[in-house]
Amino acid sequence: MEVEYLSGTSAVEEALPDVLMRIVSELHDVAYLIERIEPQLNHLHGAAGADSAERIMVLQGIDLAVQKTRGLAEFIDTITASIPGDWMVDLTTALSLVKLAEMQKALSNGALRHGHSQPLSKAAGDFEAF
Repeated sequence: MEVEYLSGTSAVEEALPDVLMRIVSELHDVAYLIERIEPQLNHLHGAAGADSAERIMVLQGIDLAVQKTRGLAEFIDTITASIPGDWMVDLTTALSLVKLAEMQKALSNGALRHGHSQPLSKAAGDFEAF
């Protein structure tokens, strides 16, 4: 829902639970994309003996990043269930700080979506120049 303020700028107000669920979806996407890196690193480095300890630490770091991202998603998902649906938030400033166009679109879209915010073929090779 858009609301016009006296200053002439428009604000985007949406139900807080809806916004938080879109954030949850984005966090699950991030976890999935990070998780896809791990097999690639294993394949690139093979079983090199000298750097195997460092490689294991990197892989453990990737695993930790996935766990933390999913943990944040589950935390937000759980607390969202207790937030009244009529709590509204203005997304104008927050959306202006998101630099990735696809993420900005996913976070600003009023409809909940299921699945990944970006197709895997796009996530695998395309990039956004800035």
